[in-house]
Amino acid sequence: MTKTNHIVNARKDSRCLLTPEQLKVKMGTVSSSVGASTSSTPILNESLSKHIQEHSVKPNSQSECPYKHNQEQTDTSKQRCPIQRDDDVNPNNMMPPMNQNPAPDQPFPLPKQRQVSSIPKAGTENEYWIYPSSQMFWNAMLRKGWKWKDSDISPNDMDHIIRIHNVNNEVAWQEVLKWEALHADECTNPKLLKFGGKATEYSPRARIRSFLGYELPFDRHDWIVDRCGKQVRYVIDYYDSGSVNVQNGRFATLDVRPALDSFEAFCDRTKVMFWRWTSKEAE
Repeated sequence: MTKTNHIVNARKDSRCLLTPEQLKVKMGTVSSSVGASTSSTPILNESLSKHIQEHSVKPNSQSECPYKHNQEQTDTSKQRCPIQRDDDVNPNNMMPPMNQNPAPDQPFPLPKQRQVSSIPKAGTENEYWIYPSSQMFWNAMLRKGWKWKDSDISPNDMDHIIRIHNVNNEVAWQEVLKWEALHADECTNPKLLKFGGKATEYSPRARIRSFLGYELPFDRHDWIVDRCGKQVRYVIDYYDSGSVNVQNGRFATLDVRPALDSFEAFCDRTKVMFWRWTSKEAE
């Protein structure tokens, strides 16, 4: 992988002090909470930004459990998450129990507020996946062996990391929906069932690209989508885009496509490949 050593300059009051390599380490250490074609991360559209802003989760609310839209909960016993041991891992997102407590040697306080994504959660009617807070992200990185004293990191940097993390997940879901549109007659409301990071397990496509001289992805996630009762696996490879834009969250180039687990997925990918080839010929 090509190593880049530059530092991204943002506005003076919101400079990102992390290099792309440092960001890739942090992006790869935590499974995202919550390409088709390879697509660069764009600026979030207005409606998506509005959704995230309107559904931010306060630190004292039910931040540990999925947020329920348009639904009141009066039974306090149902608002609590099941008690888990410290070594338990949620099989749906490969994450340990959510920890909002500051680390013992943490150099500065971090926000505990979480944001609700636009990604619907499978098995529910009106719930969406919730992104981790800055504090939860920090704790997760520590569990993976990260040493903050070895990094020149500030609260601003953590804000940028969270934004980049969230934006990349939103873009990944939009790419998934493009593929799912091929099956709109079968299911009009696909949802994300579970996901997990596989940074060290390169996909066959990534290995072929590497053999042809292209760089390997710095991270990989597998998402399981519930297509109205049918589980469909998607592979997401994350490639270095060469720069980090902390203002709009543009950081990685995503390669999102259905895994070749079925003949149906093979047909989908063949069909899309043909469409792209013919569209290029037309140009």
